[in-house]
Amino acid sequence: MRFKRFGASLLVTGLALLGTASPALAHSELKSSDPARGASLATPPTQIKLTFSGPVTLADQNPIQITGPENASWTVGRAEVAGTVVTAPVQAVGPAGEYTLRYKVTFEDTHATSGSVKFNLSAPAPGPTSQAPTSSPAPASSAAPAPQAGETTPEDLVPTWVWIVLAVAVVVAGIVVALRFTRRKD
Repeated sequence: MRFKRFGASLLVTGLALLGTASPALAHSELKSSDPARGASLATPPTQIKLTFSGPVTLADQNPIQITGPENASWTVGRAEVAGTVVTAPVQAVGPAGEYTLRYKVTFEDTHATSGSVKFNLSAPAPGPTSQAPTSSPAPASSAAPAPQAGETTPEDLVPTWVWIVLAVAVVVAGIVVALRFTRRKD
């Protein structure tokens, strides 16, 4: 009889663990960016780089946009994907201030997501030069795109370490409950 209760307790614990851990297993996330989130740059970058925790593909033809103060919109060249890394050449224009890099990607599990990285320029970006980015530029919009309903940003997702801690706590709680049931029968 006590083995049945112990087995039932372990089964409930296992199901609870799978139920709480599945969101952590389901989605990858942005690991790092260049420019980094919150960075303050003296000169604008000529290329951006986004590194994700899993393989990605580009969600649409205009997967990366950079906008800033006074409706400044940078020209973003053709984005390229190499496994977990997305890179694109950029040509900066605009005043000093806060800029937002927005991206849209699709993860290996077909989950599409978008997010943003904010950084600052401490000096105005030079005007357009006669030199074009190394790849053909994607169309740029003059206004910042509004987030669409249902889009998930990395800031909205719970960090993976939180799910791991929660899963460990559920397992420990299940073992404690199972041990208490077996000790009461003795």
